[in-house]
Amino acid sequence: MVSYEELDKQYYEHIIRNLKDRGVELEDIAEIVIFLEKDYVKGLNNDVAIHAIKKVLHKREAQNAIMTGIELDVLAEKGLLSAPMQRIMETDESTYGIDENMAITLASLYGSVSVTNYGYVDKLKHGVLGKLNDKSTGKINVFLDDLVGAIAAGACGWLAHNEVVVQELLKMDN
Repeated sequence: MVSYEELDKQYYEHIIRNLKDRGVELEDIAEIVIFLEKDYVKGLNNDVAIHAIKKVLHKREAQNAIMTGIELDVLAEKGLLSAPMQRIMETDESTYGIDENMAITLASLYGSVSVTNYGYVDKLKHGVLGKLNDKSTGKINVFLDDLVGAIAAGACGWLAHNEVVVQELLKMDN
């Protein structure tokens, strides 16, 4: 029987590999976290932002959402979904909304601060989110752009709810 810790490690590594394959590095997500939190966490740096992101990526519910969303994007990109789902994914139909619902659910794991941050960054398409949302690339990132925004928003929530830990991490970095 595989332990929870081993599954967590496998899932985390799978997600990191899939994010990289889709053109997303942890540093890209950290840039969004810093953009969102620079006025609230003085001295926030890349290392602390990545620490918070990793906390999100090790949460099982977040892992499940991320793996599901990326898998659906990949299947759609390969043309392997049945109609009308394939068309919905290819056109990123504006009324589909399941991608945003999944992202909001992920963000809500870290409180209302994460949900509001997700809505803001989803509208703004800051950083790598703009690239992921670019329809001219031929890539289908219906879920990925929203999930990356939710990962960043979740990391913001983690930072907000762990202020003492964050201050200790920042002291260690100096």
